[in-house]
Amino acid sequence: MHITLRHLRIFEAVARHGSISRAAGELHLTQPAVSMQMKQLEEQIGLPLLEHIGRRICLTEAGQTLRVHARDIADRMTNLSASMVQFRGLERGLLRLAVVSTANYFLPALIAEFNARHPGVHISLQVGNREFVLSSLFDSSTDLAITGRPPDGVDVIAHGFMDNPLVVIASPRHALAGQAHVSMARVAEEVLVMREPGSGTRAAVERHFAAHGLTIRAGGEFSTNEAIKQAVRAGLGVAVVSAQTIELELQTGCLVLLAVTGFPIVRHWYVAHRAQHRLSAAAATFRDMLLALNPVGMPGTDHKPGSKVRAAA
Repeated sequence: MHITLRHLRIFEAVARHGSISRAAGELHLTQPAVSMQMKQLEEQIGLPLLEHIGRRICLTEAGQTLRVHARDIADRMTNLSASMVQFRGLERGLLRLAVVSTANYFLPALIAEFNARHPGVHISLQVGNREFVLSSLFDSSTDLAITGRPPDGVDVIAHGFMDNPLVVIASPRHALAGQAHVSMARVAEEVLVMREPGSGTRAAVERHFAAHGLTIRAGGEFSTNEAIKQAVRAGLGVAVVSAQTIELELQTGCLVLLAVTGFPIVRHWYVAHRAQHRLSAAAATFRDMLLALNPVGMPGTDHKPGSKVRAAA
């Protein structure tokens, strides 16, 4: 067989997206070019790798096995690239970041600081919900992931570097605005504007209310923090958001904090990477810059398969 790295890279993108067109868009290729490469790969292997189920492309049993090997080869190539970059230091290179959307409120300032120190490093930033960010980490399409809750039971090293308090917000015209003490039970009676499934903030809110024996009245699902804030301003309900996303709205009086018992929910921001990956000089330096923000007493965490969370050294 004559299988090239190009074949495997295109195959992995098609397998991950379940779509020729989306893979072509990611790789900046035409759809016919991607289809041709997949045809050549199947001819080299002598087995079908893809099958069409409705509009979605799924992997055959042979395709699933090939994807495991393709990921392993991609991981090895990433480690090789990182090893070679070490010899060039920080004069050039690529830093790939995948961050949850809430982190995008404070991360650009940190990226700008890093860029000022190391202008030769090109930075690629992907923004999505927690599900998307962790998928990017597992698919080796990012060097570092920034998330409010690190994954459990996988080969990932994660360090806490900043507090992320979640607070309850409302319109200034809301009946609860200005009240000195609001119980969680009272908030549970209100319509709660929520993030979409897969959001780390939504999961934290659901766990917090469930731990107090309360059921949430979800009034709608929105995929961005900006949409959440606009919905609350319009009077669609109250919401729980990261305090780092509402600084401007509080200053201008467009939104108010509610004094709710049991809040804020104190979470942490984590920077994570795959344990078996050698970080490039750029990724390691950016991670260390984030860890320098770590308040005294905040735990970092190392996650290993099948082990409990333990404090990072």
